[in-house]
Amino acid sequence: MPFRWTRVLALLLLGIGTRAQAIEVCDAPPRFGLSQAAIAIVRAACEEHRQWMRPFIDRQGRLASLRVTEAESGNLADHGLVPWQRVAGYWRESGTLSQVVGEPGAASCWAPPGNRFTDNDCRAFLIDTPWSAAFVSWVMTRAGVMNFTRSPRHIDYIRAAFRDGGSGGPYRFTDPTIEKPAPGDLLCFIRNRRQVMGFAGLNAALASRAGVPNQSHCDIVVAANVGGDRTLHLIGGNVLNAVTMRQLDLDRSGRVVLPLPRVSEDGGDATGPGAECTPAQPDQCNFNRQDWAVLLKLQVADPAPAAPAAPPPVDPQPLPQVPPAPEAPGQAAAPNTPPAAAPPVEAAAPLKSGE
Repeated sequence: MPFRWTRVLALLLLGIGTRAQAIEVCDAPPRFGLSQAAIAIVRAACEEHRQWMRPFIDRQGRLASLRVTEAESGNLADHGLVPWQRVAGYWRESGTLSQVVGEPGAASCWAPPGNRFTDNDCRAFLIDTPWSAAFVSWVMTRAGVMNFTRSPRHIDYIRAAFRDGGSGGPYRFTDPTIEKPAPGDLLCFIRNRRQVMGFAGLNAALASRAGVPNQSHCDIVVAANVGGDRTLHLIGGNVLNAVTMRQLDLDRSGRVVLPLPRVSEDGGDATGPGAECTPAQPDQCNFNRQDWAVLLKLQVADPAPAAPAAPPPVDPQPLPQVPPAPEAPGQAAAPNTPPAAAPPVEAAAPLKSGE
């Protein structure tokens, strides 16, 4: 074989080997040491991401893939699952739909699909109403996380972590620039503000109960630094109208490198890349530039293993009866009594030194 073709074949084999080594973080086995609660949360979020055909925002904040969105009537990855009906299921099964029953179209999402009027009414509600908190609540319900504040508003369970995190709540309110994210955690940002709030501002607002933001968003951490790639992988609902993964950088210590936040100058929705994102300024197009303000650390302890059952009590066995001695001629029978105990044996005297 000529040298040129040998070299081409070697390069092809090298490329095949490189591709074979790539693995989706959601397909990797759980990291050693994760709690069962964290594993269940990651599994539920990853399964939904697979259903939505794995859209993601890369580390540069660019949308790299988006194949289906919330209002469509096509199929998700498993045929028979329709996107808008799946979102309606997040609302119903999380218990959050009953909290917004007064919103136009919400009541129609209780009806089974198939009626044109209620279908269209429900789809309009799903398009007009943010469902990211309903998705997080659904994941926590699916994972069986106890005492989680299920709500259509992220700020409700952020507030619960601030208030109850130190006294048995499932999440603890922490600074994302200090604590290291791990699977099962929630990383949250504040939306639609003209000024950056950050952890200090959010902490102060919750402590004083004044100026608490009512618009926020949380993503679920599903993987961190897999294979030493220094990448944080998160999954959120209603991110660009789908269940979307987001990638953020980690530093060498494992802490998230938060992008420079972008604020909303006109008070509008600040979750997009902003008006400065144009074909002439692609460096300004970054969906990861948010006001990341809090890391909710999962602190659910797995139930302690049950103590082994005590062995059943043993019934005391009766002492064996000593058979009577045979009678000698002209002698009375001996009583049926156990033999007398042997006299105790004296312990040997201890050896003296030198003996």
